[in-house]
Amino acid sequence: MGRNLQSGDRLRPVDLARGHGLSTQAVRNYEEAGILPAAGRTPHGYRTYTSLHAGALRAFLALVPGHGHRTATSIMRAVNQGAVDGAFRLIDESHAQLLDDRRTLQAVENALRDLEPAKAPEPAAVSGPGGTFIGPLADQLGIRPATLRKWERAGLMRPHRDPRTGYRVYDEADVRDARLAHQLRRGGYLLEQIAPLIAQVRAAGGLEPLGATLHDWHGRLSARGRAMLTGAAELEAYLRERG
Repeated sequence: MGRNLQSGDRLRPVDLARGHGLSTQAVRNYEEAGILPAAGRTPHGYRTYTSLHAGALRAFLALVPGHGHRTATSIMRAVNQGAVDGAFRLIDESHAQLLDDRRTLQAVENALRDLEPAKAPEPAAVSGPGGTFIGPLADQLGIRPATLRKWERAGLMRPHRDPRTGYRVYDEADVRDARLAHQLRRGGYLLEQIAPLIAQVRAAGGLEPLGATLHDWHGRLSARGRAMLTGAAELEAYLRERG
């Protein structure tokens, strides 16, 4: 049975849900997931919530746009379990990821600026310098080899085959395309959206044909950064209320 965590007016699940456009089942699910502290109970077993639970819900919903549902859930669980330092570490990791994404976007822009507008990249020798196999490339990107094979089927890259082993070999252009595809996927783009962009890069269209995409990418990163600020403010308010 959940204990009474905060004095003041008691709130029903429907009261908590209505204020955020949620269903009462969603509120119960959030409690069961540890996003909200355990509810109090009436003598008849009905859940009762307080302003503390309302603050937890506000904090969680504010954290989601900047950190994602999974990380926001982990942050709130850590706070509600008293592991505040663990919550701060998760927040730090999200900020570090955002910074890494900003650096990667800048690197992609710089790389595209360096493309020669009328020259398609020549394939590297399958066993020469600059070629890499699927395993090392997947490890480098932090994805599974199966993901690279899926991207190949979608036309995002065209690795050659080692004539001796039959293994895929990715030259510098393939690695470039894989990196760009990886970052666009992390930016929320679908494979069918990425394929024409990769084709434009291969055709050496340079930065210009990707201008709208890169501008949108900048906007997404800025929105995430601002959402993190909003989430931090609500989380700080919740921490103060918890005392």
